Amino acid sequence: MVNEGHYLTREGKEKLQAELDQLKGPAREDLSKRLRSAIQQGDLSENADYSKAKEDQGFLEGRIQELEMILGNTLIIDELEVTYDTVGIGNTVTIQEEDFPEETYFVVGTKEADPGKGRISHESPIGKALMGHKVGEMVAVSTPGGELYFRILKID
Repeated sequence: MVNEGHYLTREGKEKLQAELDQLKGPAREDLSKRLRSAIQQGDLSENADYSKAKEDQGFLEGRIQELEMILGNTLIIDELEVTYDTVGIGNTVTIQEEDFPEETYFVVGTKEADPGKGRISHESPIGKALMGHKVGEMVAVSTPGGELYFRILKID
């Protein structure tokens, strides 16, 4: 089920599209005004405002290119044929390590991963280890601190 491309939820795609629209519209316009103002100040070789605006322009255009590449190669998680017999992108999975409390994660693409909010990437150590496994299975996860073992309790 894991193909090349960027996995995003519909919400994640809309968020990135809104950022792209902001960058290509108002942000570009503001930067253009800053550049014009800096150029009007005269000698560009010693103009800190001009140098900063040019640097900002490079970052802005780089981010625009990155977002266009991501959005041009997006697979919407909500539209994938999500199954519940094995862990895959788009599943919510509940796991437990030994006698620790249960943990529940939503498996997403790398661009939306936020472990603090329960969203792990399918490419993260835990996400990668869980992929393709079933309820009841023990899964080993290699971490810098050693091997961790999780039992899959539920897949939604």
